[in-house]
Amino acid sequence: MKVANRASVAPFYVMEVMKAAAERERTTGDVLHLEVGQPSTPAPAAVLAAAHAALDSNRLGYTAATGVEELKDRIAVYYEERYGLEVSPARIVVTMGASGGFVLTFLAAFDVGDRVAVTQPGYPCYRNTLEAFGVEVVAIPVGPETRFVPTSRLLEHSGPLDGLMVASPANPTGTALTSDELADIATYCRSNGVRLIADEIYHGIEYGAQIPTALSIEPDAVVLQSFSKYFSMTGWRLGWVIAPEELIRPMERLAQNLFIAPPTLSQLAAVAAFDAVDELDRNVARYAENRRVLIDGLGAVGLDHFASPDGAFYFYIDVSHLTDDSQELCATWLDELGVACTPGIDFDPEQGHRYVRLSYSESTKDVRTATERIAGWVSEFDSNPG
Repeated sequence: MKVANRASVAPFYVMEVMKAAAERERTTGDVLHLEVGQPSTPAPAAVLAAAHAALDSNRLGYTAATGVEELKDRIAVYYEERYGLEVSPARIVVTMGASGGFVLTFLAAFDVGDRVAVTQPGYPCYRNTLEAFGVEVVAIPVGPETRFVPTSRLLEHSGPLDGLMVASPANPTGTALTSDELADIATYCRSNGVRLIADEIYHGIEYGAQIPTALSIEPDAVVLQSFSKYFSMTGWRLGWVIAPEELIRPMERLAQNLFIAPPTLSQLAAVAAFDAVDELDRNVARYAENRRVLIDGLGAVGLDHFASPDGAFYFYIDVSHLTDDSQELCATWLDELGVACTPGIDFDPEQGHRYVRLSYSESTKDVRTATERIAGWVSEFDSNPG
């Protein structure tokens, strides 16, 4: 029987690495996970307590398609507390993770044949989902010369666009757009009728000045957020979208038909997440220490060709002096070292063979051990390059 052409999108390679790592774990028990971008900590204690309370007192039926009002109200307060911005709860669409937000946004905003720009390297599911929906994906190559972030000058060479997808901090590089860089891009989009969509799911995981939200520059931008990263609720599958007025009702209708509603238990529990800042910031302090461990340990053996991450928990490292096949290198490190990493081809089909992404969201002990193993392997490789 027929299989739809839209299903022929590329795999999400990190999931393939996770599968191989799980098999090794099952047979040998020795894997250090630097491949997957998820916190190694559970949800905050207040969230778990709220979930238990909801289980005991709520029948957990469907909610409104765009989420419960209590959660939307608390998200609006969060934007005032964190960014000093007034966001109407009516603009907030609670979703099945940020991934559900991408689906609703892309379907509501773009038609088949529209042209949407994404950075390369970039999160592969933007590209793959847009292609599945019949949207033409326009790759914007970015590199060390711009800290892997897009600029209006790069966009000028892309032809007419209907949309631009940016991420700040970005996956896989961890680099973030400054206010000036955001303003430059927003001005370009406004002048050329391009819808600006900003993935801000790593906000809160920052290693310096607070990273600005696109809403502070462009109030009509579409902003996607998630409880998976800073809020340490990956498996709860909950996120949100701040949508401009013209997309709210279309996204609601799509959500009603595609998802009915976000997970009820997750929504009721997530309200408490915003009051767990002390606990969550301790997680960020651990990420900062892990970041330092990798910089020091890998830098000592020449693995220092990367943009310094402003946020998130990734390094995107140039390994071209070691290999021209990062997928093979990752397989070697998993087999010989028990260290799972993600090949750059997941994020850049053209230049990703020269790069590897390392995630440092696990325990400091695991990150330090993985760093030592990789550094030892690189030292031996450099001593015996043949």
